[in-house]
Amino acid sequence: MRAIVFDEPGDESVLYTGEVESPAMGPNDIRIRMRATSVNRADLLQRQGMYPSPPGASPLIGLEAAGEIIEMGNEVTGWKTGDRVMAILPGGGYGEEVVCDAGSALPVPDIYSDEEAGSTCEVFLTAFLNIFMLGDIPEGGRVLVHGGGSGVGTAAISLGKEAGLTTLITAGSEEKCQRCIDHGADVAINYNDGDFSEKVKEATDGKGVHVVLDCIGGRYLEQNCKSLTADGALVIIGLQGGSKGEINLARMLTKRLKVVGSTMRARPAGKKAMMVKAFMDQFGDALKAGRIRPVIQDIFPIDRVGDGHRAMKEGKHFGKLALRAWE
Repeated sequence: MRAIVFDEPGDESVLYTGEVESPAMGPNDIRIRMRATSVNRADLLQRQGMYPSPPGASPLIGLEAAGEIIEMGNEVTGWKTGDRVMAILPGGGYGEEVVCDAGSALPVPDIYSDEEAGSTCEVFLTAFLNIFMLGDIPEGGRVLVHGGGSGVGTAAISLGKEAGLTTLITAGSEEKCQRCIDHGADVAINYNDGDFSEKVKEATDGKGVHVVLDCIGGRYLEQNCKSLTADGALVIIGLQGGSKGEINLARMLTKRLKVVGSTMRARPAGKKAMMVKAFMDQFGDALKAGRIRPVIQDIFPIDRVGDGHRAMKEGKHFGKLALRAWE
């Protein structure tokens, strides 16, 4: 089958379309003919040799995909061949055929294009897992999301609006801040304008937020903790600002704060299935009705995947960068 591959880690130019063996299936797996996938920041890290696939997973890049089922394992129930599905993956999304545990797949809403479906799972499930499950945000709670204009950020805004949360975001320009407000954020803070924790306090009448969803890491550690209310949770999903930072432990103790490190890629299939079920229980109706859907900045043919990676690296996009499969 065709797949996007690279021989040695490097910049975007190392990616090309090659021929590889179709992935093997297990009894609980489904095989998907990939129609669309997307670019995620982790893809750039894997291309550079910095984020390899978990043991046993496909070595190909790609953390999500959408298409139709063409084969099912003998223990799979609830699906049939021909069903349109979108799935969260530990790897392999850049291949012509994708194999995943059936519990990692979601039905594609009828109103979704293939490109929308291929741009949904990684960001919406990331936002859901870390804000609602790990962050355990209360009903009507307040959440601060860094990188509000990213794929995860725009998904978090959508879920927050649907769930009745108050959503605060940070972004690096007034244009992106305004686009986040237009998308449904309640408060947008330009992180280039100084200490964002002070602006969080102002926006929440000094109360702070219940959950911080953080893709920055070390550089934001102290400001994040200052932004939290008592019993709040800081959930760290990325380290764009470094892996080390200082923290005021006295503040953590007196405010009873929780700091959680979270990655989704290597979670066992059973835990991913539980996450998918919980997401569908809470947001399935909104998904089906199209009240939540990904924001797509650009769509690239998959044989121009390098252009998608360059656009992700530049960071000027808003929402997702989709990849359309080979004809």
